[in-house]
Amino acid sequence: MSDSPASPTPYEVLGVRPDVSHDDLRRAYRRLLRETHPDTGGTAAAFQAVQHAWELIGDPEDRARYDRGESITVDAVAGDSAGGGFSATVHTSRAGSGGPSVRARSYGHPGGRARERFLGLMREWMGRGTDDRDPYDPALVRSAPLEIRRLLAEALAEEATARAVTGLGIGFTIWNDVAVHPSTDAKLDHIVLGPAGLFAVRSADWGAPVKLAKGDLVGPGIAPDEEPFHDLYHAAKSFGRQAGVRFTGLIVVVPDADLDVPFDVIRRGRLNGAMVVRRSLLPRVLRDGANAAGRESVDRAFELRVRLQEAVRFV
Repeated sequence: MSDSPASPTPYEVLGVRPDVSHDDLRRAYRRLLRETHPDTGGTAAAFQAVQHAWELIGDPEDRARYDRGESITVDAVAGDSAGGGFSATVHTSRAGSGGPSVRARSYGHPGGRARERFLGLMREWMGRGTDDRDPYDPALVRSAPLEIRRLLAEALAEEATARAVTGLGIGFTIWNDVAVHPSTDAKLDHIVLGPAGLFAVRSADWGAPVKLAKGDLVGPGIAPDEEPFHDLYHAAKSFGRQAGVRFTGLIVVVPDADLDVPFDVIRRGRLNGAMVVRRSLLPRVLRDGANAAGRESVDRAFELRVRLQEAVRFV
């Protein structure tokens, strides 16, 4: 169980309501310990998740702190409260901004659409008369439905990736939250152009570990009918056809803790060469072009940048 807004809450792991009595909470914990133990047909991961959930809310004082949001932290965007939290501030680098070093050109609003949708659904869920409540309050976020929490996790993931890639330097250009086509809701989280090529990047956080299996990503937080790489492929192909560009590679970026290996690559089929990468490794992948056939010439990169500037529309 991670600190991601998309990860299951301890109550969800134990299968109880947040207002459950302490005695019923303990009974649920003991029952799940038996059911998830590897010796009785469970798995080590499920067994550990149950134990961790109990560590967070098994003691009444710890439970009260958790319910107040004091035990929740998010590494991607640190909150201002003493107990940690979710920030409403989006940290991005804009083209032409100053600073101690020359940074990559960055356009668009990473995570912007996800944050707008999060705020809309959050306020709808909170109800009337609650406009003065902070929608990013950790305790409030953890009590929200999973579909709302996932939108915040999506926004945080996109913002974290944008911060990671803007440090690549002036040889790179990044477009964030790019519309694929006016007739669809699809988007590309990031388009990155650099010396190693042109990359379509998706930032994801499913709140649980992921891995490659049968040509796509799978994991506890990914729905059975969800195909992250295939969706990215179709979005990149549709945008590339309209813009007259061809992507060098497809990359899905996940939190470091959610991938057992630094990166993994699809080795066959039309997605051959597509990568899932830990976020901390992404800058190196984009610099080195792990899947690139060759490095773009300066003239070619300039031509692509001009073409993309004309084609890109933001969501």
